[in-house]
Amino acid sequence: MILSDRSKYMHNSIEEADKLADKLEKSGKKIYRLNRGDPPKYFPTPKYIIKAYKTALEKGITSYTAADGTESLKKAIAKRYSSLYKLKLENDDIIVTAGVSEALLFLNSALINDSEMAILFKPYFAIYSPLLKLNGGIPIFEDYDESNNWNINVDNLEKSLKKLKTNGKLRKVKYILITNPNNPTGTVLEKSILREVVDIANEYGKLLISDEIYDEIVYNGAKFTSISQLAKGIPYVILNGMSKDYDSTGFRIGFVIIPEKDKISEILKKKICDYAQMRLSVNAPAQYAAAEAIGNLVQHKRAISSMVKEIAKRANYATKLFNENPILETVKPNGAFYVFPHVDLTKMKIKNDEEFVKLLLQKEGIQLTRGSGFGSPSHIRLVALPPKEILDYSINKINDFCKAYSK
Repeated sequence: MILSDRSKYMHNSIEEADKLADKLEKSGKKIYRLNRGDPPKYFPTPKYIIKAYKTALEKGITSYTAADGTESLKKAIAKRYSSLYKLKLENDDIIVTAGVSEALLFLNSALINDSEMAILFKPYFAIYSPLLKLNGGIPIFEDYDESNNWNINVDNLEKSLKKLKTNGKLRKVKYILITNPNNPTGTVLEKSILREVVDIANEYGKLLISDEIYDEIVYNGAKFTSISQLAKGIPYVILNGMSKDYDSTGFRIGFVIIPEKDKISEILKKKICDYAQMRLSVNAPAQYAAAEAIGNLVQHKRAISSMVKEIAKRANYATKLFNENPILETVKPNGAFYVFPHVDLTKMKIKNDEEFVKLLLQKEGIQLTRGSGFGSPSHIRLVALPPKEILDYSINKINDFCKAYSK
């Protein structure tokens, strides 16, 4: 066998139907791709960011940079976190990565040995579990509570941690990973619940990782709280980047922030830098543009406020349309740009969510992502970035599909 045993874990459910969609498109069928959260497809990257990228190229900024990121980008990131969250960061607290995906790859590679565990909350971003398993790790799944607007059930989390104790020690649980705002549900965690999660991580001595890539895409009156505002004095990691808030997915700029100075934090910073050196550097002109984008507070505020206002309209509209269908029930998102309906399969002549999305693509030309790819079977994820007319058409097609396959 040429392939490694661990290669079987490399799968991204978000893109698994892309080849089928391509094939259908080439045959002449119109395909509406609502599976990838790619803002620039519908909200062009702001001109001031594009201009900064062009300037970098004109200046000849095309060589390797420092492996852990340019000083100008780190300073811009530090200034952002000071302004938004009163968090004081030094350059060594920040490691620039090729998106949050690479950051997760580095963290799992650095932290996980065979049979060690991490706590993930379902539904989770589609690559969390595969990257953990790739390194021999075992996921311990907790649930976001759909009946409580997809918030964390803190009591269940603590019960699980107590069960994992052996002779007073917690067995091989390396980290707890949360996503806030959440992909795929759009949940913005309540501050009180987040505080309890921080307290539990502190009580059990577990590293807390918070993926905050959508931290400025919040609406419907929700208030975002960064883990940095609550977790002071204990080891924790923040993941963020340019893709969503700065509407620049293709730039592939992410960053790992490890703010504390304790022994665990310092060891982890050093090792993540070692991993960064293995791949030499991140895109140089993109880092230059990212520094300009993050540092230009006036232009960014104008761009993000306009984008979030429109995203809120589209996500709320999609939720309303879904909730008019008796087979689909949807918790209204308050952040990010996804809608995550529950599908009542007992009312349908379809066995599972995987068959649902495949048939929907083949019959109606609407490409979604199955909920089981996020750890939550009997759900579907729709990206609510397209304009109202596309959402209207697509969800009407989904509703027609549900009627055609209802019992």
